[in-house]
Amino acid sequence: MRRWLPGFVALSAIWGASFALIKVAVEAGVPPVWVAFWRCALGAATLWAILLLRRGGAPRDRALWGHSAVVAVLLNSVPFTLFSFGETRVSSVLAGVLNATTPLFTLLFAVLVVPQERRPGVRRLCGLAVGFAGVLTVLGVWRGIGSGEAVGGLACLAATCCYGAGFAYLRRFLSGRPESVVTLSAVQITCATAESAVIAPLAAGAPHWPGAGGAGALLVLGAVGTGLAYLLNFGLVRTAGTGVASAVTYVMPLWSTALGAVLLAEPVGWNALAGGALVVAAVALTRPRPPVAGPLPEAAPKGRHPVG
Repeated sequence: MRRWLPGFVALSAIWGASFALIKVAVEAGVPPVWVAFWRCALGAATLWAILLLRRGGAPRDRALWGHSAVVAVLLNSVPFTLFSFGETRVSSVLAGVLNATTPLFTLLFAVLVVPQERRPGVRRLCGLAVGFAGVLTVLGVWRGIGSGEAVGGLACLAATCCYGAGFAYLRRFLSGRPESVVTLSAVQITCATAESAVIAPLAAGAPHWPGAGGAGALLVLGAVGTGLAYLLNFGLVRTAGTGVASAVTYVMPLWSTALGAVLLAEPVGWNALAGGALVVAAVALTRPRPPVAGPLPEAAPKGRHPVG
């Protein structure tokens, strides 16, 4: 059996389960901005603990902290809030399916802001068109865009758009840095925690105890889904290569759909299944031809896959 398979399954399950955990938290009465804050704070605490165990320290490069603050806005504080808000109106199933559009937005923004990114050919352009059709199917646009479900779906889609911009920015300004991915991740999530700490009290007042279920969901979402998952992703990149690691995108909607349906008893409409299939097909079409997979040195990978 391939050595990377257990890590691949674990990572896809953790990130796929994040949508169900968000749903539990918001239904327990945690405001979306506080979901984002606790997710970032617990994730940052986990990453710094791991970094200290490895005897690493906080970097002092101001440019690194500045770029990380921008990346934190695009990959953490804003999209985490948007997904949480979206799930007050849509199921975790739909949120998980819409999250799969992240590679499509990443391609669009990479073409715009990354000089070395090749312009998409016919195959990748067709993939973008298929992905757009999949999004419209998932949103159920024939029902109109004024419904609460459509508003929630658009919020989730805005979050994946942020992810696309964030990955393009990360690739241009941070992918070549010498620091380990644990250090870069800890700095990024720390910046996101600080950003959320400023906004959350202003937008939603003081935090409150959400009960054991809501608190447990936030703990797992932050410590595991936003902390340990970064290390699993990095280990997968090192042992199997970026091609295999990026394939997590295909599997996450399966986990989010299964967990939403089984654990939360959420309905799975035909449009979510059909649209999700179109989105996954679109991601396959837009992926570049992968290089030969192989072990990578401990340096920052050029992309880190987000959770919703």
